[in-house]
Amino acid sequence: MGDESTISPKDRFLTVYGRKPVLEALADAGLRVDKVILADTARGPGAAEIQRAAKDAGVPVQRASAHRVKVLAGNGKQDQGVLADVVAPRMRALSAALADRRPPSRVLLLDGITTPANVGMILRTATAAGLDGVIVPRRGVAALDPLVVKASAGVAFRAPVLRCGSAREAAEMLSEAGYGLYALGASARTTVFDVDLPQRAAFVLGGETAGVGGEVGELVTEWVSIPMPGDVESLNVSAAAAVLSFELVRRAR
Repeated sequence: MGDESTISPKDRFLTVYGRKPVLEALADAGLRVDKVILADTARGPGAAEIQRAAKDAGVPVQRASAHRVKVLAGNGKQDQGVLADVVAPRMRALSAALADRRPPSRVLLLDGITTPANVGMILRTATAAGLDGVIVPRRGVAALDPLVVKASAGVAFRAPVLRCGSAREAAEMLSEAGYGLYALGASARTTVFDVDLPQRAAFVLGGETAGVGGEVGELVTEWVSIPMPGDVESLNVSAAAAVLSFELVRRAR
């Protein structure tokens, strides 16, 4: 593990872009904004309003090229020449969480979930259920952007997000750290309600169309299902995450 200076900004901040989201973040007393980055092409009343709001909040404003802002925002169409890095106090690298004296006991691992609304709702649900972590890989999963924040109703800022490169990388790290790896699959005989869980367990939630990918699937300890007596083939992944999360709450009680 490196020191604080080696930690990627993507493991410390949620980046919001666009004038309205940036102004909302600056106005929210419950959030700490690290910095605002304004494109050098941004001029006029909108830019002036952001600069005033940043000054009132005591947040530094940096100027960068419009291209640099687009690259940092990861969204070339909707950044409007401005972004803000918001401190996410519970977000950290998965490696740091696993190296902790008390590593998380129950975590979700997102694999190939590309719809921002689903990622946002999963973060909200998992935080409400008190789960120890939601692993959001940087590749293969929707970026943690304003669409995710909006879907989480703002909870994403304080969700226990754990970052790593890919779902496969996370699965390998979890396996090496002694976690049982459980994947949701419709045809599994064992259900989320009767599976025996070890002290440390990670639950893989697969993508909206392909489900859990093969690279992660080959490391799974056991597949589990959500029993559905009704005539429905499957649940939306965020609904499945809610069922699972609150089954873990029930067990803890």
